[in-house]
Amino acid sequence: MGSKGEALRQRIVAAADELFYRQGYENTSFSDIADAVGISRGNFYYHFKSKDEILSAVIDSRVAAIVTMLNEWDKKFKDPRQRLYYYIDMPLRDQENICLHGCPVGSLCTELAKINRTMLDDANRMFAVFRDWLILQLNFLGVRKNVKKIAMHFIARVQGIVTVTNAFEDKDFLQQETKQLKKWQCR
Repeated sequence: MGSKGEALRQRIVAAADELFYRQGYENTSFSDIADAVGISRGNFYYHFKSKDEILSAVIDSRVAAIVTMLNEWDKKFKDPRQRLYYYIDMPLRDQENICLHGCPVGSLCTELAKINRTMLDDANRMFAVFRDWLILQLNFLGVRKNVKKIAMHFIARVQGIVTVTNAFEDKDFLQQETKQLKKWQCR
């Protein structure tokens, strides 16, 4: 595929990613994506033959974006505690979308758990990237016991905060709970 074809493929993935986040995977059709990109359905099918194929490309794109983001945080903050705080504050930096649509990772995984268990395993790679990064940060802080469980606790706590914030469209709750989570201490 030439550079024009690859550029169009990336536009399709970006449009599908946005629509899956705002509308949900199940509620997004090929036509919705083709319309968002401004191409015919035939042109769309040239790049993606099935909805699972586009979902896989969206997941790959999100995983790559998460890895890039975490690498940037590693460079930006020398102190692992600051990195953990930045992770905890992630929903605060996108409060409007969190209130309206929830977490892009959590929402997609929750939806796939109900409709497409096969693709859920692939989607869980997004959480695994966060988990593995959190384990590293905890190791840097000297945590040696139950590190994986603590990393999963951070993910679960942030996901819970985001879910309740989204359900009640309550930014005050989001701010209060992220502040509370930052009181976590190495034990």
